[in-house]
Parts: sequence; structure tokens; C-alpha cells
Amino acid sequence: MPIAADLLAIMPFPDIDPIAFSIGPLAIHWYGLAYVAGILLGWAYARRIAANDSLWPDNASPISRVQLDDFIVWAALGVVLGGRLGYIFFYDLTAVLHEPVRAVQIWNGGMSFHGGLAGTTIAMILFARRHAIPIWSLFDIVATVVPFGLFFGRIANFINGELWGRLTDVPWAVVFPTGGPFARHPSQLYEAGLEGIVLLLVLAALVYGMRALKTPGFVTGVFVCGYALSRIFVEFFREPDAQLGYLLGTTWMTMGMVLSSPMILLGLWAMLRARRQAALQL
Repeated sequence: MPIAADLLAIMPFPDIDPIAFSIGPLAIHWYGLAYVAGILLGWAYARRIAANDSLWPDNASPISRVQLDDFIVWAALGVVLGGRLGYIFFYDLTAVLHEPVRAVQIWNGGMSFHGGLAGTTIAMILFARRHAIPIWSLFDIVATVVPFGLFFGRIANFINGELWGRLTDVPWAVVFPTGGPFARHPSQLYEAGLEGIVLLLVLAALVYGMRALKTPGFVTGVFVCGYALSRIFVEFFREPDAQLGYLLGTTWMTMGMVLSSPMILLGLWAMLRARRQAALQL
């Protein structure tokens, strides 16, 4: 006889192997494919935006397709190294110090978006200086494509049955194999929708509808602020990391909220700065 949680959960958990396929002893995980898909689709979208001179200040793109092709390697390194180091320092430092081999076990804990953002930012600054590209325009073009990676990453989290949500009785609750016999919010899908689809559409509307790339830094500010608000909202439905739990003795504050809150101020500052710079040039 099915347990009560199964009766409440009408969205079945997909029976998908976390390993997409194997090549001899090498196992290819959906999580890794999600990063590849996000980077490749983002790169293709970025090339299209960069090729459209009418979207940019003075009707001239600040970056060539060849430069974007070179930058994809820098971006990938920034995402992977920054994402993994961020997860270790923000979420898993004690365990890694006790067992250092965990540092290279990407499947054991995964990646941190905030760490990946920091790593990619460093990569963008270095690349822009090396190729004399306006830094805020490079920030903008990368910001427009990041939602691809966020979407596929969260879908991979759902397939892996990780980073699930808090207990709930909503009709779309899911019983995750690793979450005990309880119906939970599919918070990975909430994040995929908000951080991926919604944010991608908002940024596309700014780029193509409002020609926001002509105000360098504005799109970046919207992305940073939009991601932070989306992440904080979903954190109210997402189970906190087991090794950290809720912070400061609360039953609601999580590390995701703490790391995302300053991003709201940073995003607002970037938008205001972009507007001021545009006004000075009139």
C-alpha cells in the first residue's frame, strides 16, 4: 500500500540514470553534459549578439566572433574552477580539510554558482585587458547567456535527485529517492524556470527590445539583481545543505540567501552606474 507521501506527490520522479552513457571506464554524467550544453548554447547565442552591430554603442560590436571563440575556454575554466572552489569554501570546507580528495570529486557536492560567478568574472577581466575589450560590454554579453547554463544545471540537479526542496503537500510535490519518504518541493525546477527561462527572456527583451547593450553595464546589473532575487525566493522552498542547515539559529536563513543578498545591491549599483555614464555622454 503506498505511503501518504506518495499519494501527495503526483509528479513522479523520473527514473533517469545520473550517468548518461559510458565509454569504457569513463562515465559521462548528465551534470557534466549540462555544463557543456549551457556553455555551447551560450557561446552560440553570444556570437549572434556580437555579430549584430546595431545592438552596441556607436553601432559597432566591441568583440569579434574570433575573440568570443577564444574566450569560451577562459569562461569554461572560470566556471569550473570557480564553481568547485566556491562550493568547497562556502559549503564543504570542513569535510575537504578532513578528506582532501573530496576537492576533486565534483560529483560529491557539486558546484557553487557564486563561486562560478567569481571565477568567470576574473576570467572576463583578464581577457578584456589582454584584448583591449571594454570590460562592461564583455560583462553584458556574458550576462545575457548565463541563464542557459543555469537552466540546464538545475535540470541536471533534478535528474540527479539532489538539492531538493522542503517538505510540502502541494499537488506537484515529488518524493526524491535521496530525500526520504517525504513529498518535497521540486525546487530545482523552480530555479530552472526563474533563473533560466524567465531571466533569459527578460535579458533578451532588454537586448533586442530596449537596446540595453548601448548602455554598458545595465544588462549586467539586471542579471545580477535578477538572479539574486530569484535565488533568495527559491531558497524559501529549498532544503538547506545538510552540513550547514539554517544559519544564525533561524528556521529560514540559508547560505544561498546570505551569498545572494549583496548581489542585489551590486546589481542596483551597476544599473545606476550605467545610467550615470550614459547621461554624461549625452
